[in-house]
Amino acid sequence: MAADEEGLTGPDEARPAPEPEAGARPEPTVEPPRERRPEPRPEPRSVPELLLGRPPMARPLPSFDQDAAPAAPGPLFVDWLATALDAGVLDPQAFTLSTVDADGMPDARVLVLRDVDAAGTGWNFSAAADSPKGRQLADHPAAALTVYWPQLGRQVRVRGTVERAADLVAAAEFATRSPAARASSLVGRQSEPLAELTEYDEAVAVARRRLEAHPDVVPPGHAVYTLWAHEVEFWQGDSERRHVRLRYTRTGPVSSPNWSRTLLWP
Repeated sequence: MAADEEGLTGPDEARPAPEPEAGARPEPTVEPPRERRPEPRPEPRSVPELLLGRPPMARPLPSFDQDAAPAAPGPLFVDWLATALDAGVLDPQAFTLSTVDADGMPDARVLVLRDVDAAGTGWNFSAAADSPKGRQLADHPAAALTVYWPQLGRQVRVRGTVERAADLVAAAEFATRSPAARASSLVGRQSEPLAELTEYDEAVAVARRRLEAHPDVVPPGHAVYTLWAHEVEFWQGDSERRHVRLRYTRTGPVSSPNWSRTLLWP
């Protein structure tokens, strides 16, 4: 009988669905998936809207007893730097170096601080002498240095004249840098137009082979600079805008500096 029933329909004809057995649960009906429409993108917000409700300094911040500050700015900076390291501040040695170009236009970029002397007079950093900042410092040997540690709400500002160190000092500093930093310095051509990143990668590969063959090589333009501070200001932020600002002003020569301290209005 089953064979006869199968022969009642042709291969292209629809067969009737078999009746469910007594007591059997019917198969659930599966609906075809609905087409999901993409959610509309929110309209771009303006900068004031992005910043609304995110006031700066709205967090617990350390205090700053300016009366207990040391006589020179160097020890205080080292103490603040160590505190930033302990607090987990990312890249606490990063600072903004501000210079002016030949037309008197300001320029700024982020560099890495190398050292600060005990008296707080000299702030050391390195750069390529043939880079824009190196040429600007050669024409106008004065600069401003700014450090900001967001987690602590602390800022340090330094202003003064800049002097390039001897080549032997630059060579010794270059030897302390990481292989990647040395290879990048050997490539040079900083701030020049670049067609594509693969061109840079090829130049770095050549520089690395050069370093392997000559580990003591130093780029001729590598320079170490010292910013001889005339003024150093320590700024401690406060959520209630009761910021504490303490300015050190050098009154003596670089070789034997004396410092006066002044509390500033926020």
